[in-house]
Amino acid sequence: MLASRSPQRRALLAQLGVDFEVRHPEVLERTQGKPAEVALANARSKAAAVAASLDDASGASVLGVDTLVALDGRIFGKPADATIAAASLRALSGAVHEVLSGLALLGPGGERVHVERTEVEFRELDDDLLAWYVVSGEWRERAGGYAIQGKGAALVRRIRGDWTNVVGLPVAALLELAPGLLTSSG
Repeated sequence: MLASRSPQRRALLAQLGVDFEVRHPEVLERTQGKPAEVALANARSKAAAVAASLDDASGASVLGVDTLVALDGRIFGKPADATIAAASLRALSGAVHEVLSGLALLGPGGERVHVERTEVEFRELDDDLLAWYVVSGEWRERAGGYAIQGKGAALVRRIRGDWTNVVGLPVAALLELAPGLLTSSG
């Protein structure tokens, strides 16, 4: 059971051939605090909200994930509009920031959690590149205001860590939490 609205997470699980169902958690996400703690708290809250809606006899495992972008301890969430998106991207320009994903897997065996970190270095973004990206609209519903798997790749100089984490679901970390995930899928 995936407790997420993210199409990127669904796509990554589908690409792996994992059989899953999506439930949209109704939670108020934290936006303040230490980035790793915020990501993990949000992941736990999403998983718990969906788990509470299930029949106890279902035996289903629920995965909650929260991905955020942080620079010098400041969290850059999903921009509300193009002006905020441009300001976020300008702040990240030429800098190395962290992408953190909290994972919380709730199931019959209890709770397993992990926070994955990936460093992303942005290129220096000139006004033309910034305007091109903001006009694309790809920043919508994206932590930090960009999508590395799309046009946002043009903003990135290099990464250190798991690329799938930057997309929104750190696959290697997930497989550590749920080692039988691939063998039990179709």
